Amino acid sequence: MKLNLNIEKAGNWLPKKSPIVISGPCSVESEEQVLQTASEISKSQNVSILRGGIWKPRTRPNSFEGVGEKGLAWLKQAGNSIGLPVATEVANAEHVEACLKNDIDILWIGARTTVNPFSVQEIADALKGVDIPVFVKNPISPDINLWVGALERLNAVGINKLAAIHRGFASFDKSSYRNAPMWEIPIELKLMCPEIPIFCDPSHIAGDKELIPYVAQKAMDLDMEGLMIESHINPLVAKSDARQQVTPFELTSLLSELTIREKHSESEEFINKLEQLRSVIDDLDEELINKFSSRMAIIQKIGEYKQENNVTILQLERWAQILKNRSFLADKVGLSDQFIKKMLELVHQESIRVQTQVMNK
Repeated sequence: MKLNLNIEKAGNWLPKKSPIVISGPCSVESEEQVLQTASEISKSQNVSILRGGIWKPRTRPNSFEGVGEKGLAWLKQAGNSIGLPVATEVANAEHVEACLKNDIDILWIGARTTVNPFSVQEIADALKGVDIPVFVKNPISPDINLWVGALERLNAVGINKLAAIHRGFASFDKSSYRNAPMWEIPIELKLMCPEIPIFCDPSHIAGDKELIPYVAQKAMDLDMEGLMIESHINPLVAKSDARQQVTPFELTSLLSELTIREKHSESEEFINKLEQLRSVIDDLDEELINKFSSRMAIIQKIGEYKQENNVTILQLERWAQILKNRSFLADKVGLSDQFIKKMLELVHQESIRVQTQVMNK
């Protein structure tokens, strides 16, 4: 699927840096706080855009929900003091109007808003005819169509300076991360529309500053355009998301330790060797597809045999045995348990689909 966008090169307006770093406090809490944070951030000269939350959508009431419109002037002043453009999150038309009135340079749409097409359309309508960059965070749920739809709605009203932000997805699975990275989804977005720059928000994926360096490096290795990292002058007293914010000093250290790799190599030896290895991968993939086809042919026969004998499709003991046995075999050859379990679940789902089709003709 291709995105329905009228864009030639959406990222031309971005700074010519690698990575492009957006940083600043999760929430603008006071004039002094945002000015001090900006001043410290600017010392490393690694940050290209100053961010700050003005309105904070909270899961439950009676939490800090931001300082409101007065914070826009503080944020803009902080940006001017260090010579950087400023960005903030908007969730409705009223927020957009306030930001435009206060000369905010860049807007972003948060995950809780991207999930709602009505809210995205309201923001898009408020931006009609305005030339301003807009970042769109992925929706909370792992639904790439909602992400794509938000970009399309903005582009339809004339917003050409677009970028996407990968901040992870809500998941019921236990994980070290606050939000599951599900890297395959931003990769799919890259394939669908290479012109859209994709940034990573390690702060929201990690949920803990100790994990931010690992997420940031992974994002760089996956050729993302830049990073949005929350930084606070004193995270211990932050009014929102204290655990996932770093100090400006920690930010400088984190960025200095990133390994930034080249997208391509002009070495003929490298290109030839890579092509040889990719050729082997192509052959193995063809073999895998043929093996899966053979497996499904057997599954179809099993479905026919179950139908003849009036036996249920799901055989729980057999499924448990497969999981246990295949995990053991995978461990023997160095494959991760998580990978093999996910692969088996997909195969099992397809097996059930095939048997259901056979038994309900």
